[in-house]
Amino acid sequence: MASPQDYTAQGIQVLKGLEGVRKRPAMYIGGTGSRGLHHLVYEVVDNSIDEALAGFCDHVEIYIDEGSRVTVSDNGRGIPVDMHKTEGKPALEVVMTSLHAGGKFDKGSYKVSGGLHGVGVSVVNALSAETRVEVRREGKLYAQTYVRGIPTGPMEVLGDVPEGQTGTTVTFVPDEEIFDTLEFSFETLAQRMRELAFLNAGVRILLEDRRKGHERRQEFFYEGGINEFVTWLNENKEVLHPRPIYIHGEKDGVECEISMQYNQSYREQIYSYVNNINTIEGGTHLSGFKSALTRTIGGYAATSGLTKKHKVSLSGDDVREGLTAVISVKVPEPQFEGQTKTKLGNGEVQGIVTNLVNQALAEYLEENPGVARKIAEKGVGAARSREAARKAKELTRRKNALESSSLPGKLADCSNRDPEQCEIYLVEGDSAGGSAKQARDRNFQAVLPLKGKILNVEKARLDKALNNEEVKTIITALGTGVGAEEFDLAKLRYHKVIIMTDADVDGSHIRTLLLTLFYRYMPDLISGGYVYMAEPPLYRIAKKDEVRYAQTDEEKNRIVAEFGGDKGLYIQRYKGLGEMNPEQLWDTTMNPETRTMTRVRLDDVQEADHVFTMLMGELVEPRRRFIEENAESVDLEELDI
Repeated sequence: MASPQDYTAQGIQVLKGLEGVRKRPAMYIGGTGSRGLHHLVYEVVDNSIDEALAGFCDHVEIYIDEGSRVTVSDNGRGIPVDMHKTEGKPALEVVMTSLHAGGKFDKGSYKVSGGLHGVGVSVVNALSAETRVEVRREGKLYAQTYVRGIPTGPMEVLGDVPEGQTGTTVTFVPDEEIFDTLEFSFETLAQRMRELAFLNAGVRILLEDRRKGHERRQEFFYEGGINEFVTWLNENKEVLHPRPIYIHGEKDGVECEISMQYNQSYREQIYSYVNNINTIEGGTHLSGFKSALTRTIGGYAATSGLTKKHKVSLSGDDVREGLTAVISVKVPEPQFEGQTKTKLGNGEVQGIVTNLVNQALAEYLEENPGVARKIAEKGVGAARSREAARKAKELTRRKNALESSSLPGKLADCSNRDPEQCEIYLVEGDSAGGSAKQARDRNFQAVLPLKGKILNVEKARLDKALNNEEVKTIITALGTGVGAEEFDLAKLRYHKVIIMTDADVDGSHIRTLLLTLFYRYMPDLISGGYVYMAEPPLYRIAKKDEVRYAQTDEEKNRIVAEFGGDKGLYIQRYKGLGEMNPEQLWDTTMNPETRTMTRVRLDDVQEADHVFTMLMGELVEPRRRFIEENAESVDLEELDI
């Protein structure tokens, strides 16, 4: 062990240039996994969007090529290339190789910007095996190449470009020495590009995947800005009023833009942004909006006599039921806090947003009494439902208090009490449930058989969901509670929640109903990575004493070929879990050493909401359209009619 005398000036390490970024990448991009990898793209694109915010860019292109090579190109002003006075090298090289270097610190260059700390493109350069930048500016094409943040040579002038053509093109390959994965997800990038296009009306963003076998191309362009964002979010929902309510204003350099529209669903969907950054933890702009909304709509419901008539008072949750809203503020010097640095802390913003919404929304309600009445009635309905749900929960608690155990009677629990070690199988039907109970390892595996199909919670308020026995049983078994006020992830009794259903239409439907329940009422289970789907085999192939299992037709055909297509080969097609004896179920589906499971992930929140609403919601037309558009991709031999 080192002594105090060993700690001298020689022990102080100075990391020069971008060495510190490579030493501690998580400090700059949040991690070296998939999230950090995609953050590299966002950093480069944010520079282009900042040019758009400044009024100099309206076109951005992103290409994903083989070898995890990404190119981002824009038609902005182009990074300056003249010599930097104090650094003694071109400004382009300074921007690419120095932390805290860029135009974001000069209010004359950018009024507001999405880059949080001015470290963006230099961090991308530091964490890339190779980076090349090309700048079109002042009639010339300039370029410089870097390897792990170090220039391979001086900036070059490659030639002339057509008059008036400007912009920057950055191509980079993430460093495999830094990242755990180099696999870019088109869907993950598409969500962010879609957001940016909605938030910056008139900016055209092209995303193209040119990797072999992954070819896709999507263009995002919305002249209507966040109004189109809200319309898109409500696309498959029945809306209360045809056009979104739009609020816009500016005070003390803070620009606020809000679009909101109510629908007939029972959930709120609010997305908040600061300088194009998705503030997933909210902040002062969101709290300002919520308080104004509660006050204004609650006040209208009271003066119109609705709350008195139904003997209720409206809470914030009540007035936000069925609300879809996008809040976008532009703040010259945002202060971020929270665990992920995505919570706005500027106190002055709250008052600006509150005053703006109070005034603008009150005027709207006065000028549109028909819409105002519908919104107020929606809130009153939510309040009555909330009271009914509270009574249902109290009744359940009183009932459980009288019983010897508060856990469901049909739950076969495990003996281990450490949630991290425990898993629960939600099994379709009593027959399969019986097999699973016999097959399981009682130490860490619990089994909950489900009878029939649970309630489709997409079409029901919480009070109705809590009156459904199967839903109530699942909620009780998991232990987290349900609803914004009560849900507590720390009380989750099993860190693997495994859906195990038959490989047929009914099984798929039950699986979808369960996923809808988790997505709508316990979303943290999915975002936390606690939900899995068991993958039981479709086939059992036996020859003499050797038995193999296959989950697909392709796998079955390969096994048959390995065995030979001669006598003595027996192939069994499983129609359901109940056809397996406990030993087979353990070997194929429940044994951690041999089983295959799929973890449920949530890559694109907005697209997921779209899909759930379309497939499980009240409106039939979007569902019919989806079936028609995808009918040709269905394998008729596999179709269970």
